[in-house]
Amino acid sequence: MTTVGFIGLGAMGLPMAKNLAAHGFTVRGFDMRSAAVDALAEAGGVPASSAAEAARGANVLVLMVVNAAQAEAALFGGGALDVLPPNGIVILMATCPPGSVEAIAARVLETGRRFVDAPVSGSEGPARDGELVILASGPEHVRPMLAPVFGVLGRATAWLGPAGHGTRAKLVLNSWLADLTEATAETLSFARRLNLDPAGIVDLLQSTPLGAPYAVQKARSMLAGDFSPAFALKHALKDAELAAQAAQASGATLTLTSALLPRWRDTAASGHADDDLSAVYLTT
Repeated sequence: MTTVGFIGLGAMGLPMAKNLAAHGFTVRGFDMRSAAVDALAEAGGVPASSAAEAARGANVLVLMVVNAAQAEAALFGGGALDVLPPNGIVILMATCPPGSVEAIAARVLETGRRFVDAPVSGSEGPARDGELVILASGPEHVRPMLAPVFGVLGRATAWLGPAGHGTRAKLVLNSWLADLTEATAETLSFARRLNLDPAGIVDLLQSTPLGAPYAVQKARSMLAGDFSPAFALKHALKDAELAAQAAQASGATLTLTSALLPRWRDTAASGHADDDLSAVYLTT
C-alpha cells in the first residue's frame, strides 16, 4: 500500500493527505480548488488534474468529500473507478446517508474492487496531528492492508462490522455532539439571564463529573467569542440532519437533535455557516 489517490483536499482532507505524504506514501491528490492541490504538492504530494488522474494506479483511493453526491461524481462521473486497479480499495471517509453509502458500495463491489466505509471522529486539529478516530467498516481481509494508512491518519481505528456500520456510528456520535453543543450554549445563556457569571458556571461544571471536556472547551470558546472553525456549523448541521433522517427511517426518536435543527439552520443562514458550530451560542 504505497500509492494513495486522495480526492477532497478541504479543511480535513488536506492535512490528512499531507500526513500520508510525510510518512512516505505516494499521494496523488485532487480537489476542485487548484490552491488545495498546490498546497499538497508543496508538502510532497503529487498534483492530479482530475479524479481519474488521482485514482490511476492507486492501491487505495480515499474520498474525503462533503457528501454522497460528490463521491458519486468522482467515482462514477469523473471516471475514478474506471481507472482504479482491479485490486484497488475505495475508502469513503465522508459522512453520508447510510442508504447512499450502501448504494456506492454496491456499485464499487460490482466492479470487483473492495470498499471500506470509514468516516472519522475529530476536527481539523486532530486531522492535522494524525489524532483522528477512524470509524471503519468493511471486509476483514483488507484490515491489515489498511492498517498503515489508518495508522498515519488516526490515533485509533474502530472496526465496526460490514460496510455502512461506520457511517451509522458516525451519525450516532455526531447526534451526541450536536446535543452537547446545544446544551452548552443553552446553559451559558440560562446562567446569564439569571444574572450569574457564565464563566463561573463553567468553572463549577469543570470541577464536577458533569463538565465533559468537550463541553467545557466549547463553553470557553463561546464566552471568548472565538468561533474559528474546528468543525464548521454548516457541516455539523448537515450531520445532525442526516442523524435525524436516519433516526426517522429506523423508528428511533431523536427529540433533542430534531428540536435544535430549526435554530441551527437560522444561525447558519444568518452568516455563521462557516464559523465553528459553537456559534449557535450567538442565537440562544
